[in-house]
Formats: sequence, C-alpha cells, structure tokens
Amino acid sequence: MNDYTPELPEEEEGTLYEHHTFVADKGQKPLRIDKWLMNKIENATRNKIQDAAKNGSIFVNEVPVKSNYKVKPEDAIAVRLAYPPHENLLVGEDLPLDVVYEDDQLLVVNKPAGMVVHPGHGNYSGTLINALIFHFDNLPNNSSDRPGLVHRIDKDTSGLLVVAKTEVAMAHLSAQFKAKTSEREYVAIVWGNMDEEEGTIEGNIGRHPKNRLQNTVFFDDEADKGKPAVTHYKVIERLGYVTLVTCKLETGRTHQIRVHMKHIGHTLFNDERYGGNLILKGTTFTKYKQFVDNCFKVLPRQALHAKTLGFVHPTTNKFMSFESPIPEDIANCIEKWRGYSKHME
Repeated sequence: MNDYTPELPEEEEGTLYEHHTFVADKGQKPLRIDKWLMNKIENATRNKIQDAAKNGSIFVNEVPVKSNYKVKPEDAIAVRLAYPPHENLLVGEDLPLDVVYEDDQLLVVNKPAGMVVHPGHGNYSGTLINALIFHFDNLPNNSSDRPGLVHRIDKDTSGLLVVAKTEVAMAHLSAQFKAKTSEREYVAIVWGNMDEEEGTIEGNIGRHPKNRLQNTVFFDDEADKGKPAVTHYKVIERLGYVTLVTCKLETGRTHQIRVHMKHIGHTLFNDERYGGNLILKGTTFTKYKQFVDNCFKVLPRQALHAKTLGFVHPTTNKFMSFESPIPEDIANCIEKWRGYSKHME
C-alpha cells in the first residue's frame, strides 16, 4: 500500500519548497537543531537532518544554519527542500469506499482500520483522500489543502467521517467542529477495571518531549506546550482486566482518546504506540498470557472505533446523526474477554 512514490514534476532551478515550519517554545533551553528536529519530525533520522543542514535547507529566522546551531526561545524554524512535499502530489486511486450517506453537499464514510486518512509521513498512496479524489470531482480544500477533509481519525481507528463536497459544506462543517457542536462518540476497550462509572478527562495535549511518535498531557506549569482537550467517558461493560467504554469528544486533538486514557492509567487495549500491546493488567499465569496473545491476534490494532457522528446539515440546518456498528475484530475481542471474565467470577 505504501510503496508507491508519485512522480515529481520538473522543478525550477533554485526553487525551495516548505516542508516543515516550527516556532520554538518560550522556555526552550539551548539544544542542537539536529536533535531538536528529530523530536519534531516523524520518521526523520539525524543523518537526514544533518544532510539537509549541509545543503542549506534548514533555516532559523530566515537564515540557513548548520546542524550544530543551538535552538533558542521563539526561534522560527523552517525546513525547505528542492522538491514539493509528497503529500501535496495527490493522485486519485480506485479504492473501495463504504459510503453510509451522500447528498449534493456532503458524504459520510465508514473508514476501515488500516486506512490512512491523508497522505504524509511515508503513506503517499492508499489513503482515504486518494480514494475520494478518484470518486468525486472538485472537492473543496480545507485550510491544509486537503480535499474534502473536515476532520480525521487515526490509521488504525475505524469508523465514521464526514466529507465536504462543496465550499459551503466545508465552511459550515469546519465551523461546527471548531465550535465543538458536532457530536462524536467512540467505543474503546481499555486496560484495567475503571474506578468510576463515568468521568471527564481534561488536560492540554501536545507532542511528547522525549518520544516524537507520541503525544502527552501537559498541566499548569507547561500548559502552553499543548492545546486544550476534553474527553467524557462512560463504562459500558466491565470485563475483568479490561473495560469496554464509550468516549465523547469535546475537542479533537491528535490521539486524544489514546493519550487521555493512558494518562488516567487505562491505556487502550493493543495500542502499540502507547504501550497497550503489553499485558498491563492481570495475572502471571502462562494460560492468561496465551489468552491475551490470542486477543491481540483477533484484534491486531488499538481497540478504538468512531461509532457515532452527528452534525447540522449545512443547507437544510437539520441535525443528522449516524451510527457505525462495532467492527468484527473488536466485537470478537469483546466476546473473548466476556468468556474469560465469567471464569473469574
């Protein structure tokens, strides 16, 4: 799926294309720019960053710098290369789409686990956007130049997404997501038996300072490093060493449910990026380990599904709500835990 590389157009001599831009925090301590960028750019190696610096492609406050430059507070940092970003070279692909609803303004799709929503970071084909631009003409661009996209869900999260087909729909739906009036409910299996029947998790979410592939929660003294995030959760069923929950989003930060659940000690089941692919609760018995391994095989991804999506239609002004059934892999995993938890009673 991901080994396709789009053909690059011929470039004008000397043209540089913006690939990444950052602004260092106010409290930034001096740190070599090659190390700093490694924590900011997914899939970047130190060698690649150092090569980019040698080629004059790393700029601080509009001046090219070497890889040993020490980043200072509020530095404006840009990485500019001689070719455009791959994700800007969108190619339509005849991929199947599970369309739940469609009219002249929008469509609602049910995304399978394993499909990336938009190209980038090594996924330049096989994405939802590649499918959308094949099946639909003249989709409006969002603020990030991504056709039709109003919001996104992670690659290994399944479930519902609304796609705008017109400029009117894009503006109207984007405003609803920004104003937090859209409704989004997820189903998740999390490690551990939750103490409360329901609750709310609040805490700014931003990139993890030591692991660039993760996000984390920042509090009072470091709140400026993240963006506000609110998740409401409710227990559906207790299954021994795991719990089935619903999560309603007030905000839509990257990895929000995954980060918030880990923060309160209930990492998503089989969420490899956040450590949920390890046995976090239970016994030391070999049979239990075999049981959990079998659950991981049945559900080879994080146990998260975007089940419900609601919004006001951009032209009729009627509220619309859609539900997606829990997919087979999550349903099978739930059944396994049901059977196991009954033996524990």
